[in-house]
Amino acid sequence: MIKAPQIDKARRVVIKIGSALLVDGEKAAIRRAWLQTIVEDITNLRKRNCDVIIVSSGAVSLARYKLKLNRHKLRLDEKQAAAAIGQIQISQAWNDSFDIHDIVTAQILLTLEDTETRLHYLNARSAIETLLRLKCIPIINENDTVAPSEIRFGDNDRLAARVAEMIKADQLILFSDIDGLYTADPRSDPQAKHIPIIEEITPDILAMGGKAPTGHSSGGMATKLAAGQIANTAGCAMAIANGKIQHPLQVLIDGGKCSWFLPTPSPYSARKRWIAGSITTKGIVYIDKGAEKALYDGKSLLPVGITKVEGYFQRGDLIKIASKDGTILGNGITAYDSSEITQIIGVQTGKINSYLGWEGPDEVIHQDDMVFPLPTNAEATEE
Repeated sequence: MIKAPQIDKARRVVIKIGSALLVDGEKAAIRRAWLQTIVEDITNLRKRNCDVIIVSSGAVSLARYKLKLNRHKLRLDEKQAAAAIGQIQISQAWNDSFDIHDIVTAQILLTLEDTETRLHYLNARSAIETLLRLKCIPIINENDTVAPSEIRFGDNDRLAARVAEMIKADQLILFSDIDGLYTADPRSDPQAKHIPIIEEITPDILAMGGKAPTGHSSGGMATKLAAGQIANTAGCAMAIANGKIQHPLQVLIDGGKCSWFLPTPSPYSARKRWIAGSITTKGIVYIDKGAEKALYDGKSLLPVGITKVEGYFQRGDLIKIASKDGTILGNGITAYDSSEITQIIGVQTGKINSYLGWEGPDEVIHQDDMVFPLPTNAEATEE
């Protein structure tokens, strides 16, 4: 029998909070009593050495009530204005609630470009990783105020999945007003059956999602299933659970009703294929025999093992890795510009700062951002 993942055993968890949970529409206010209960749950989870990242909706919903923008459909400029006003209050509410427990929070606003453009992706990932290392809790939302098109990621379900993918989370929890996936909409079909564990998101499963609901929410089961596809492909389990109850996270940890979507067996195969040959490479780094052996052993590429750089490229670009004689050995996503690598060729990691004037990452190419050796059928044509 397949068992559900254990949240209290996870190393890193992303928790998404929907607008309907955080904001009381009738009172145009944050549900602070409820908020305090989930903050207590998260605090207890952190005591078990689990990193927690929160993706919080509610900024537009909160401000539209305060501004009396009660029409179903808001114009883009109205959404941007509402986001600018509501985001301050949402962030302050999280900060106040965690401050009681002496936990520092940090606000991060992301756009779609930040998760799709490799350089922005790396910067966002670095910021989140640093905050976690400093024992802070990142509070993430879409940067709706500057979104240049229709203000949807399309929704914070998929944003949360992208974040989980970005930081290699073990689990993603989507708290909503429903306790999981049903064979049909349980609000209209009394025969609908709850599905506790989904091993694979098939076309039949996707068909159960239906369409996004009407109202102020931008989500719905369809967007949650889309989030599941993103998370599961990245090796992250995902749960859809009822968040309207008190202490929803603890209830879930204790075995409360939900739907778990299990990760795929080979989560990074698609990304590794992309690195191997689907994007034109921008340049080459040549490495010595010591570095070559280290890479074959599954290590990252350090500056000390690099002998030469060719081409002009920026941080986040895909480049080739070659032996001293020019044989192409692998591909990887670089953490440094070509000009920066030139300055630190052969340098020990502890001395990078003295050459660049700032503390960069130890790895020029991290093992997670590399395909080495290249598959025999990989195409790696230089631009």
